[in-house]
Amino acid sequence: MRNSEFWRLMEDEFGPGYARVLASSLALTKLGGDTAEAALRRGIRPKAIWLEVCEMQDVPMERRLGRDLPLKE
Repeated sequence: MRNSEFWRLMEDEFGPGYARVLASSLALTKLGGDTAEAALRRGIRPKAIWLEVCEMQDVPMERRLGRDLPLKE
């Protein structure tokens, strides 16, 4: 997962404004208490960060892959 996909998933799930607030304030327990932003800066894989955010925010399993995007031609 790329950083851009992480941010797309965050914004799709939580909305553009709240996604940034959550990424800068939610302490991710399994990642040493880092916020998502700090974990990205430290080089933690975006997928691991996304899954931990989902776990802590009780995102249902069916929404953890994000919304379907149209195919590129």
